[in-house]
Amino acid sequence: MTIYLDVVFLENVCMDYIILVATIVIVKKKFKPVRILISSLLGALYAVLTILNILPIYSSMIFKIIVSIIMIYIAVDTNGFKSLFKTILIFYLVSFTFGGVALALLYFVKPEDILMKDGVYIGTYTIKTVLMGGIIGFAIISAVFSIVRNRIVKNSKYCEINIVINSKSIKTNALVDTGNFLKEPITGMPVIIVEKNILNEIIPNIILENVENIIDGKIDSIRKPHLVHATSASYVDITEEKDFEEIDEYITRFKVIPFNSLGRQNGILLGLKADYIEIFKEEETERKDNVVVAMYNKNLSKNDDYHAIIGFDVVL
Repeated sequence: MTIYLDVVFLENVCMDYIILVATIVIVKKKFKPVRILISSLLGALYAVLTILNILPIYSSMIFKIIVSIIMIYIAVDTNGFKSLFKTILIFYLVSFTFGGVALALLYFVKPEDILMKDGVYIGTYTIKTVLMGGIIGFAIISAVFSIVRNRIVKNSKYCEINIVINSKSIKTNALVDTGNFLKEPITGMPVIIVEKNILNEIIPNIILENVENIIDGKIDSIRKPHLVHATSASYVDITEEKDFEEIDEYITRFKVIPFNSLGRQNGILLGLKADYIEIFKEEETERKDNVVVAMYNKNLSKNDDYHAIIGFDVVL
C-alpha cells in the first residue's frame, strides 16, 4: 500500500483540530483558533514521524502522553495542575470516541484499504470520511456529556462566587440551579441573578435606585437635578456631578434581560456585564469572563442561605 505523508498529515490536522475544539467546548475554556491550529499541526507532525519510524521512542507510550500534554498546554488555557489533568482526561475520552466513530465509518467505506502502523491508522480513505467521523463523534460526545451532567447534579447546590464589576468586587453565596438557563438575548452570555441590596458596594446607588428608569430608557430623567425645598424662597440641588459620571461609566455595561420565572411572567431585569466572576471550588478557583449580573429587587432565599442564583452551565 502506498502511503502519502502529505495526506496523512492533512488528515491528522483536521481530526486533531476537531478533537481539540470538542475538548475545549466540553471543559468550557476560551476558544483560540490559532493556538488550536498550532497544536493540531504538532499532533499531525507526530503522526508522520511515527509512520517514518525515525526513532523508536516516537512510538512509545510515554512519548505519546508527553505529546498529548504539550498539545493540550498549547491549545487550552488551564489554571493549575488539576485543571490540566482534567482537560487531558477529557481529551483522551473525546479522542477514543472520535477514533471509534471514524474507524467504524472507515470499515463501512473501504475496510480492505485500512492499515495500522505503530498505533496510527493509515489508508486510502478520503479526508471527507475523516471529517464526517469527527462531526458524528462531536455530536455523540456532546450529547453524552449533556446527559451525564444532568444526572450527576441533583436539583441544586451552593457555591461561593466573587463578582467583579468596574474593578470592584463582592463575594456572596450562590445557589447552583440546574433549571437556570437565562441568557442575555443579544450576545448569548449567561446571566446570574443577584439580590440588588448586596450590590451597593460595587454598583453606584444612583443606578440601584433608578433600575426601572434605566430599563425604560429614561436615562435623561435621572440626569435632571433632584431639587428639595430648603426654605420658603429657595431650592437646593442634591444631585452631584459625580452621580452623572458614575452613570456614564456604567452605561455601556447595561443589559436588559427578559425572564419568565421568579414568580413573574414576561418580566424584565436590569443587568450589567461583569469584568469577570470567580467561582470558588474545593481545590481551585475558576474565572468566567463573559457573564451578565442581573439585579433582583427581592430576597432570593428566605433564610439568607444565598444571595445569587447561578446556572449549572456557568459553574462547569
